[in-house]
Amino acid sequence: MTCVFTGAVETDRAAQPPAEVVLTPRLRLTPIGPADVDDLIVLYRDPLVAFWTGPWNPESVRVWTADMATRWSVDGVAKWLARSRSDSSLVGRGGFTRFELDGEPVLELGWVVRDALTGRGYATEIGQAALDWAAIHQPRTPIVAFTEVHNQASQAVMRHLRMRPSGVIRRSGLIEGRPGLHPDAPFALYRLDRDDRVSRGDREFSATGPVGDPSTSDRIRPPR
Repeated sequence: MTCVFTGAVETDRAAQPPAEVVLTPRLRLTPIGPADVDDLIVLYRDPLVAFWTGPWNPESVRVWTADMATRWSVDGVAKWLARSRSDSSLVGRGGFTRFELDGEPVLELGWVVRDALTGRGYATEIGQAALDWAAIHQPRTPIVAFTEVHNQASQAVMRHLRMRPSGVIRRSGLIEGRPGLHPDAPFALYRLDRDDRVSRGDREFSATGPVGDPSTSDRIRPPR
């Protein structure tokens, strides 16, 4: 997959955010900002999206959106909104959140795809575009992704992106067979270090492969 970046190249923890559009074969990714609140409310109302990433309400979406805009300004990295290049329809969102995992600064890769569009490879396409972007803008920062241990579809995307399993972490989330959120839910952790990264030209990647989409978490819970 070839991604096109329209902004200036930045280095780790840039002073100003790379306010660029990222183009993939099917998607246009734009840095999330206040103008995207209405689209994000629509996205987070999808039942499957809400199940894995909620609970959401309009105010919490506005707060999350403002946080993403701040992260672009302060951290130089955050999430993009994903729209179709063919008709500008909403597909999902994805990208990074900078935080510390056991005291180590990392970028957490996450994605959400609309319920009606799962199973079409969009999560992998968003994830690969984010990794390609990070190879240029954040080359020294380790990348992680995590999701509840029973979210097999999301883990399939992580493996398809050539991230490697790195154990289990505990945080607030879902536990299979038990209702509601739990403070010590087990999450499968995947990782991509600098030495693990492969150039885009060496990757075998299908943007339209039937890899499962269900989201990484990104709930209203720190640090994500």
